[in-house]
Amino acid sequence: MKPSLLTITSVLSILLMSVHITDDIVRGLSPARADNIGAVVIFVVWLVGTLMLAERRMGHIIMLLGGIFAAAMPVLHMRGASYGAIAKSSGGFFFIWILMLVGSTGTLAALLSIQALWARRSIKPR
Repeated sequence: MKPSLLTITSVLSILLMSVHITDDIVRGLSPARADNIGAVVIFVVWLVGTLMLAERRMGHIIMLLGGIFAAAMPVLHMRGASYGAIAKSSGGFFFIWILMLVGSTGTLAALLSIQALWARRSIKPR
């Protein structure tokens, strides 16, 4: 089975989001504690929805939620007080670049998920 554009975009969003969260932890924006295992659980659910449930309604809903959260990352960080300092710091280019990619792929994944859910709605059961 050939992967859809939605599946590819969602996997890319997951990869970029994991890089972004790791960068947040390294920079001290998120604490490096054992409760970060919650992020692993979220990524596993997102991966299951993307790879195992890709053609089902629940998979589309999971990818929609993941896309919305990924799309929100730039908004959340750009409103933060330390955003300017991070942008000027060592590695700031990488931080901002990943943030822009996360937002872009997340938005695209959310839009493609909505499109897939809408297409499912128009299919009439036999």
